Amino acid sequence: MNYQNELIKLIKELDYKPKLLLHSCCGPCSTQVLSFLAPYFNITVFYYNPNIEPYEEYLKRKNEQIRFIKEFKHENINFLDCDYDNNIFRNSVVGLEQEKEGQARCPVCFRIRLEATAKKAKELNYDYFGTTLTVSPYKNSRQINILGGIIGEKYNIKYLFSDFKKGDGYKKSIEYSKEYNLYRQDYCGCLYAKSLEMKKNNWINKQIII
Repeated sequence: MNYQNELIKLIKELDYKPKLLLHSCCGPCSTQVLSFLAPYFNITVFYYNPNIEPYEEYLKRKNEQIRFIKEFKHENINFLDCDYDNNIFRNSVVGLEQEKEGQARCPVCFRIRLEATAKKAKELNYDYFGTTLTVSPYKNSRQINILGGIIGEKYNIKYLFSDFKKGDGYKKSIEYSKEYNLYRQDYCGCLYAKSLEMKKNNWINKQIII
């Protein structure tokens, strides 16, 4: 299925501006997504990312998200904060700590964040919930959308299917990040991913030295 085409089809059929609770993984990934969706939805960005650590890194990314929304200045975009509890993520991935990026640990992380977004969307009477995650070429959009659909059915709230990387979405997000001078992190979020990234970089550096 071409999820982005399905989204475009949905947008063309809208006869009102639905309320969308949009999970955002970080400011840079949200840029093009918000630019694309804001004309058609009343959006609240839900910054729920218990996977990000250390806490200082979490705050840095959250503050960049808030700054972008303020500087983007679109009347249809608001921000919803939430509590930070890294134990929610850590307890959910016990036994998966050594998995490589993109393997078994990642869908667990997707599920945690999508489920929290769906619950909050249902609680606050939103029409849809969705995520910016599909803008990244490093994330499995099919996996994310399947999870979103299942979770939407579980909580009786419509999931906004997407593949925001399509149509140069990721490239445009990089351009927006440069325009707004946004901090772009060098690892996805969890320290397991950071550790693996550091090991990879150390190996590359050794090869260069050799």
